[in-house]
Amino acid sequence: MPIAQSLLAEFEAQAPVTRKFLERLPNNKLTWKPHPRSLTAGQLAYHLAFVPGGVVRGAQKNQVPPPDFHFPQPATVQEVLDAFDQSVATVREVLPGFDDAAMNATWRIVAGDQEIAAMPRVAFLRDIMLNHWYQHRGQFCVYLRLLDVPVPSSWGPSADERSVLQPEPQPA
Repeated sequence: MPIAQSLLAEFEAQAPVTRKFLERLPNNKLTWKPHPRSLTAGQLAYHLAFVPGGVVRGAQKNQVPPPDFHFPQPATVQEVLDAFDQSVATVREVLPGFDDAAMNATWRIVAGDQEIAAMPRVAFLRDIMLNHWYQHRGQFCVYLRLLDVPVPSSWGPSADERSVLQPEPQPA
């Protein structure tokens, strides 16, 4: 299986899980944050929505400048979900266009004449489009818990929801 197809298969399995998390955020909690130095719930949700599409767009170039860590404050959860839908569509459009040679080619972050990072494009996509995404989904899970919002299951059950892999208990 081509590298891009493998990453896309994983992404397709995880995108609906991430959407479940985003859908749980109450509109009246978008500006809530657990600590003064933390992102608001809305900013974190928007970042979670934006990451896959933004990262795959960056991977289309051979080098990019350091990222701008600006986290917009959405006005509604629907704004977050719309950004997520666009991000998913972008990944589906762009990722299959990378052949294995492009996936193994060196991708760079460059600030002026200084190289900040260099890695195979596949490593960038794995580390940032997926692993970084999962890390923020875990962080968002904590936000939901602190807001007393039922946390969806992901790979396994949460304290609030069974996993698809976990059968319903049978009556005795």
